[in-house]
Amino acid sequence: MPEDTTADAMRIDVDLVRQLAQLLDDTSLTEIEVEDGGRKIRIARKAAAAAAPAPMQYAPAPSLAVPNSAPSAEIVAPPPSALNAVKSPMVGTAYLSPNPEAKPFVSVGDTVAAGDTLLIVEAMKVMNPILAPSAGRVSAVLVTSGQPVEFDQPLVVVE
Repeated sequence: MPEDTTADAMRIDVDLVRQLAQLLDDTSLTEIEVEDGGRKIRIARKAAAAAAPAPMQYAPAPSLAVPNSAPSAEIVAPPPSALNAVKSPMVGTAYLSPNPEAKPFVSVGDTVAAGDTLLIVEAMKVMNPILAPSAGRVSAVLVTSGQPVEFDQPLVVVE
């Protein structure tokens, strides 16, 4: 007699899948994973690629050049958030101190050692410390306490 393989097959709860898909829409998340015993359901949606903004076209400004002046080259430095920025490893809520009454872990101008806690990102009720990757001076704190943060968002600049 052949084995009954339908007993081992995963039974899909279509209503649960619909609820999870709706949760993706409601929260703008791109992925949800639920585990119940030996059953695991993962719902994922490709993030819509952000359209690159079209370059702005400006009319040329009238020339106010002074005779015999040398042309100048403008050097544009990348924004501080791109240099030595410690980025969020997850989506969550940033907190700058261990509790609302406590002073912040770090402030602009503070010197930190590698491994020092810079802030906390709460994700799914878990407090995740964000540590300084190297020693340096905090030159910018790019988030506020209680602010939602995205994956790979610059949080603190340590130079």
